[in-house]
Amino acid sequence: MPPLLELRNVKMYYGTSRGTVKAVDGISFKLNKGEAMALVGESGSGKSSLAFTIIRLLPRNVAEAGGEILFYDEELGVVDLAKMNEDEIRRKIRWKKISMVFQASMNALNPILRVQDQMIEPLVLHLGLSREEAVKIAEEALRSVGLAKDVLMRYPFELSGGMKQRVVIAMAIMMRPRLVILDEPTSALDVITQANIMNLLKELKTKFDLSYILITHDIALASEIADKIGVMYAGKLVEVAPADVFFRKPKHPYSQKLLAAMPTLREEKSIEYIPGDVPSLITPPPGCRFHPRCPYAIKGKCEKEEPQTKQIDGSEVACWLY
Repeated sequence: MPPLLELRNVKMYYGTSRGTVKAVDGISFKLNKGEAMALVGESGSGKSSLAFTIIRLLPRNVAEAGGEILFYDEELGVVDLAKMNEDEIRRKIRWKKISMVFQASMNALNPILRVQDQMIEPLVLHLGLSREEAVKIAEEALRSVGLAKDVLMRYPFELSGGMKQRVVIAMAIMMRPRLVILDEPTSALDVITQANIMNLLKELKTKFDLSYILITHDIALASEIADKIGVMYAGKLVEVAPADVFFRKPKHPYSQKLLAAMPTLREEKSIEYIPGDVPSLITPPPGCRFHPRCPYAIKGKCEKEEPQTKQIDGSEVACWLY
């Protein structure tokens, strides 16, 4: 069986008054059915841009787009999302096959509409259901995230942060998609509510046989749910590894620095920081984009030639050290 999702050399550049932003620059990876993959990296590394590229919610200022986004479905077969037009994506893919929980999603709910109106609209528009049928599906979706059906008649301001997040997750799964993209799903939530939401996501993954792409800068959060980790830096994917391999022995120097900067309760260690700043995506450094901050940079090599991705002990790494 082919992978559920396969990206091949995907690019997404934005045009701005200051120049072209290379937000997603040659990304390739595979996601199998039932897998959860976390994309980690500092802010500005292109993680959210990659998420929007996959689900085809593109801004108007796209300057260049390329590559293949292959999605496998029993009903549709293998389709290249990058070649489908917006009407096809809206009718066949978005929310039905691939859905998304957006960053700061608690603010995604319209404050002047009841929850019911916001949940049933896509069911009526995309599936052609009657209002009564849509309400039943919305009630079931709320039950699956641990909320009572009377939440449908409430306004967003009447709900706590955790309840609003559960509503948004219910909206993402109610059409029974195969892949859910989670863009910082626990941001702005307290620690206890974060833990509850992560436990809920694990339960839903098992119950509905979902695949996840988790976008986060919180590596500890990624360790809670991910089967494999992808590390993004300056629009590039520098390492992809099974989660257990990544946390035990990261290969790329940037991955090593990220883990060294993560606090832990299991052992005493000094917290390191990564010197320097994330480079501009308008004028990224030549060669390996991490070389200005890398303690192991090879002079005459790393700053001139872009490293190719290699298979090293079960990991895929783009680094001249290997």
